[in-house]
Amino acid sequence: MYLAHRAEDGREQSILEHGRNVAKLCAGFAAPFGAEKLAELAGLLHDIGKYSGAFQRRIRGENIQVDHATAGAWECFQLRQAAAAFCIAGHHGRLPELGTSDDGPELPSLCGRMNRAKQGRLEPYGAWQGEITPPEAPPRMPSDPLDDFFFIRMLYSCLVDADHLDTEWFMQGKVERGGGLDMAALDQCFQQKIQKWFPPKGALNERRCTILERCTDQGERQPPGLFTLTVPTGGGKTTASLAFALRHAKTHGLKRVVYVIPYTSIIEQTADTFRKVLGDDAVLEHHSNVDFGDDESGSPDPEKTRKKLAAENWDLPVVVTTAVQFFESLFANKPSRCRKLHNLADSVIIFDEAQTIPLPYLLPCVRAIAELTVNYGASCVLCTATQPALGPMFTDIAPELALREIAPEIPAQVFQRVRYEHLGQLSDEALAQRLGGHEQALCIVSTRKQAQAVYDLLDPADSFHLSTLMTPEHRREVLAEIRRRLDPRHPRPCRVVSTSLIEAGVDVDFPAVYRAEAGLDSIVQAAGRCNREGKRPLDESRVYIFQPDSKYIATLPYSILRPIDVMHSVIRDCPALDAPEAIERYFTGLHLFTGEGLDSKQIVSLFEAGMQDPYHPSFPFAEAAQAFHLIDRNTRAVLIPRTEEARALAARLRRGERSRALLRKAGQFSVNVYEDHFDALNAKGALDILEPDLAVLTDPSLYSETTGLELLADDGVGIFL
Repeated sequence: MYLAHRAEDGREQSILEHGRNVAKLCAGFAAPFGAEKLAELAGLLHDIGKYSGAFQRRIRGENIQVDHATAGAWECFQLRQAAAAFCIAGHHGRLPELGTSDDGPELPSLCGRMNRAKQGRLEPYGAWQGEITPPEAPPRMPSDPLDDFFFIRMLYSCLVDADHLDTEWFMQGKVERGGGLDMAALDQCFQQKIQKWFPPKGALNERRCTILERCTDQGERQPPGLFTLTVPTGGGKTTASLAFALRHAKTHGLKRVVYVIPYTSIIEQTADTFRKVLGDDAVLEHHSNVDFGDDESGSPDPEKTRKKLAAENWDLPVVVTTAVQFFESLFANKPSRCRKLHNLADSVIIFDEAQTIPLPYLLPCVRAIAELTVNYGASCVLCTATQPALGPMFTDIAPELALREIAPEIPAQVFQRVRYEHLGQLSDEALAQRLGGHEQALCIVSTRKQAQAVYDLLDPADSFHLSTLMTPEHRREVLAEIRRRLDPRHPRPCRVVSTSLIEAGVDVDFPAVYRAEAGLDSIVQAAGRCNREGKRPLDESRVYIFQPDSKYIATLPYSILRPIDVMHSVIRDCPALDAPEAIERYFTGLHLFTGEGLDSKQIVSLFEAGMQDPYHPSFPFAEAAQAFHLIDRNTRAVLIPRTEEARALAARLRRGERSRALLRKAGQFSVNVYEDHFDALNAKGALDILEPDLAVLTDPSLYSETTGLELLADDGVGIFL
């Protein structure tokens, strides 16, 4: 018997059995986008290199290295199935670059590896032909370069997930994965839970219920496609979007709901809301700060184990994740990042706060959303109070991508909860004096340096500071105290100075908000933290816009100054800042003004250039993966040992312990700093550097319980994704 795997208990799995299992799983995964036969071919042939005598000696204990992936890729390449060849070649490493026909056999490109096979440099593996007959699969003709790019990566996702699953089941036995209620059951559960909101009490709740009912109805009536959900702040868009998603999935037989959120600061809040409505077993929260409990001694928690496994391939009905995790996975080439992608097919994908997609990556992100909608049966919803006017970009890609609004037409003044006032330029001292005149007020600035400076001018007894110079665990503590003080049943003085991390989606309600000049979308989002529940009189709910001191403006990057310039041009003609026409004019102007900056890394151009010669196309998977990073500037983690738990984690890391879960948990007690800040701390002798991207703060005086890590370098622009 030719072996594919051997378990520790002596059980053996043949290559034939493994290949058939993977082929069946792979074909099922690819069915939503019509690639069953090609997926079956890839699954059957992916491990035929294991038929070589060298590999059979290796699996029986001989310490030798054997390339077993190139064989299957070569057989598919000869069948003119280049997509399957790419996937098989990269199923244990990463999707390779195509390279050129002149690539030497030692190069890792697909062409280099095919030349290695052509020159007879592979271990003989011909025994596969006595056991396996490859199925016929229709050839895929070259099409749009990004269509081909996404197709290969979706096929790759199917193969990688199928291979991992069958190997896991053989080695460990089938453990519970995924599960949860189906979409019909979840929709029924959701409708039962929201019945307590009807009949609505009060004018604001009546409007929220109108939106909720409309979204439920549209979920049933609308065919799959591309949608917008434009709901003013305070209108209940999170719940309304879930209502649409569940009913839409139930009606059209879609498999899951994926909720994409820009900020880790609000993802836990959203996931918790969904768990309360749908139950914990239906919701997967997947981002860098999630602790799946797999690094501690003792018996594992079965539920956390199930969630950990589901995070590998998003095999739960409702997934809540970050924009960074979502979009970077769509352009990655590693098996671990790509494995889940096939589960986006036949899904409802909600993009919360859609206006926050970074402008330098807007075009490739729009192309990715278009691909999922047109070719993979997904229904995608751009959900925000400040809709980013992307309609022309989508219809330029495909006419059928016309955006459909699913919210009811409600006049903007119905949700008007604040009045805007521009104060002109304010010094830190003048700003602090104004804040001190309020019992409760929120001030949002664009730099961490100014946040610390203004906070230092306030009475610390009733004032709070929030920025990413504080650890996530510390920020949660501070936010909890802020919410206690804002409780209308027991209100207490509360003045908060924050960077922009608080302005989108964080559930706080102040009577007054101050916002440093920013893009119009940021100003409107900041206003969403003022009179959020609409219980205060309009004239007592003010959003004050101010121009910071010139020393802060001088350090702002062009990416922040540009939206401010466009904002100024819009508000000259549209005094109502949150009016739909003002927001549309702002985004239209911003996109036109930005031009080529909507794809600053030229990722779309990279693939279009690669397809200029249809006979010698290029698929720069590695180059695209390297270029696509929503957070551009490199950061390093500094663990802050301010609590007993953090000190225990630091001790474990110093002993050399490493695991994904341990590092994830350490992230809750860490501050990510830019290179110059890291170097300044190191020059001060304040760091114990454990790895190039991981250090422990050794000087506790440099971390304040009010403002976080001391800002030793002048780099603190508040850009948070």
